[in-house]
Amino acid sequence: MIGVGKIKQYSNVLDKPLSKGKQEVSLSAFAFLFSELVQYNQTQVDNIAELERRLEDAGYAVGARVLELLCHRDKGNRRETRLLGILSFVHSTVWKVLFGKVADSLEKGTEHEDEYMISEKELLVNRFISIPKDMGTFNCGAFVAGIVRGVLDSAGFPAVVTAHFVPVEGQQRPRTTILIKFAEEVLRREARLG
Repeated sequence: MIGVGKIKQYSNVLDKPLSKGKQEVSLSAFAFLFSELVQYNQTQVDNIAELERRLEDAGYAVGARVLELLCHRDKGNRRETRLLGILSFVHSTVWKVLFGKVADSLEKGTEHEDEYMISEKELLVNRFISIPKDMGTFNCGAFVAGIVRGVLDSAGFPAVVTAHFVPVEGQQRPRTTILIKFAEEVLRREARLG
């Protein structure tokens, strides 16, 4: 037949290219699965700090895998080597893949040279979670902080990453800020690179 393209057959699933595929996951499915993750971990711990640590650990594994996928698919197996480059990559590319949009803001800390903040008005993981009064300081953003830490660690930028609520005047819900405090070795390497 003339005009009919040849369809390439793959003998093994590992031979298929990593295409972008469908970009969206049902929000209700994600909310249900994330709720189950939180509830399961809640039964395994005694306090809020331990629950947040477990959510951060789960996010860390996701972050490491997201970095590998994005570097392979979008960047030709190249990774960022500069501090501002990796922060921009997390703020824009990673955030867009995970949440469908770029993060609201990326800021450098004013008090410390090694601190950066990614802020989000309504972080997806906090959107459908109602926190009981006895767990007042609990922040599901710990999962996203774990994702960010996983991306940064896997890219060679070790950091302590935490999630915090920041009250906003005139709004009922506080915004979530992901605080990134880089290790001293990262700052020394960045100073050497100039």
